[in-house]
Amino acid sequence: MASHLSISLAFVFSVVLLLVANSDAGGISIYWGQNGGEGTLAETCATGNYEYVNLAFLTTFGNGQTPMLNLAGHCDPTSNGCTGLSSDIKSCQAQGIKVILSIGGASGSYSLVSAADAREVATYIWNNFLGGNSATRPLGNAVLDGVDFDIEGGTSAHWDDLARYLSAYSKRGKKVYLTAAPQCPYPDAWVGGALQTGLFDYVWVQFYNNPPCQYSSSAIGNLEDAWKQWTSDIPAKKIFLGLPAAPDAAGSGFIPASDLTSQVLPAIKGSSKYGGVMLWSKYYDDQSGYSSSIKSDV
Repeated sequence: MASHLSISLAFVFSVVLLLVANSDAGGISIYWGQNGGEGTLAETCATGNYEYVNLAFLTTFGNGQTPMLNLAGHCDPTSNGCTGLSSDIKSCQAQGIKVILSIGGASGSYSLVSAADAREVATYIWNNFLGGNSATRPLGNAVLDGVDFDIEGGTSAHWDDLARYLSAYSKRGKKVYLTAAPQCPYPDAWVGGALQTGLFDYVWVQFYNNPPCQYSSSAIGNLEDAWKQWTSDIPAKKIFLGLPAAPDAAGSGFIPASDLTSQVLPAIKGSSKYGGVMLWSKYYDDQSGYSSSIKSDV
């Protein structure tokens, strides 16, 4: 009897160890939509490499502007050409992948001039991309999983209001995930205030094009310090390490896969807020095979 007991206890212990070991396993978030040569959304999800796909971008909105989706060479929303993506979105979601609308981008035309403006934008996004109803849904009837704030211009005003209005829609049934892609210098110049609302689920910090806080040729200190600040000061569920998927995907900040897996990830994975890695973008990942080479270590 005693030997049976010891075997079963050993088995339970090993299962617990396995669960603990897997609990810090992260996922990979990818941006798709800004290069027609990166394959379809369905193909992107079928790789099995990504847990989150950000559709980039809703580039124009706020301040009385007619909101405009820009998916580069993939489809033309002005002629209802992107509604066919609905089936791709659903196939991604059927695989457990969260598909998120990314708003903003580096070259968009967007700003929020008041709380009322933020409410209008939230209502538009809800009706056209989330669980609401509209005759003009750019992506058809698929219901996206949330909204990503990739705010890199305009002003810092009212993004907290937009987060509150969007988050409130979670009460209508399906949860609306909120994510953000701030720059690594802390606090972020645009969404720093919004991130303090505690409403964001995932924050993929851009550790590139920002030399003071990014990795450079085996020097990990700056990145590690910034990571510690983000994970200790931002009330989000998970923080992700945002990286270029290839050397030419950004001006600076690319980390060779071997350096990432041997030096960087071991230094940051200890945080209970570690969520994984975000990559810009699917097009560059196709060129480099980066996600495939790091997936088992993320």
